[in-house]
Amino acid sequence: MANYAIGDVQGCFLELKGLLDLINFDPSHDRLWFVGDLINRGPDSLRTIEFIYEIKDSCHVVLGNHDMHFLAIADGLRKPFKKDTLNELLESKNLNQYKKWLKGQSLLYYEDIQCQEGNKTYLMSHAGIPPHWSWQEALEAANEIKEALNDENLYSEYLMNIYGNLPNQTHPGLNRIERMRLNTNYLTRMRFCKIDGELELDTKGISSNEPEGFKAWFKHPLKIERENLHLIFGHWAALGGKTDNEKITAIDTGCVWGYKLSAYRLEDSKVFSYDRITK
Repeated sequence: MANYAIGDVQGCFLELKGLLDLINFDPSHDRLWFVGDLINRGPDSLRTIEFIYEIKDSCHVVLGNHDMHFLAIADGLRKPFKKDTLNELLESKNLNQYKKWLKGQSLLYYEDIQCQEGNKTYLMSHAGIPPHWSWQEALEAANEIKEALNDENLYSEYLMNIYGNLPNQTHPGLNRIERMRLNTNYLTRMRFCKIDGELELDTKGISSNEPEGFKAWFKHPLKIERENLHLIFGHWAALGGKTDNEKITAIDTGCVWGYKLSAYRLEDSKVFSYDRITK
């Protein structure tokens, strides 16, 4: 049995299948850790969801910003963007089934894995963990959002209000929706921030392209850091899978942008990649 963390698929179904063939994935024994952004921008969002749903008992999934965006569109809470490629999925006869399944996923997943170097706790989120969060604060933020996705009284209000860059830091005056928007941005959109968690969400590109006063989140000392903890995240394709930190793995290698889809084997840290084949 092996565990593989897989970077942002974003509807690149043929590349996903090719990557799974490369690693000889066996759903009866192996487990896939999907780091979010399963769909959108690539050509095959429907086939991607159909396939992952079919093997869902062999998968751990965290939600990314594109997955959340899909839920908002699917329930008429948001209009699609011009670059979205979700039409086939939105027209699927199984749309409600896929929505229900995605709503049941979290924004964090963690598990203890026995590795060649000993036991490690792997913690996965789409964009990362802000430097000022403790373990408990990270879990509380993810759990509150998951509860909102499955609460009929909160669901629509939450998804209608997840868009926007403000608030960009924690303070006592935030109401619940503002707090959840901020925490959603931490877990699904974050790249650059300050050590106190103040976000800068406009700048993209490589991690050295830091806006003044900000750093890539993983370059700060992290409150959540502890012995044997290893963080896995996607979202930031421009990193090319590099963080220069052996305990923090970036696994989005930009398949949808014409590069590669990658898998990181948790037990021995080996990376497998499959080149983009669809245009």
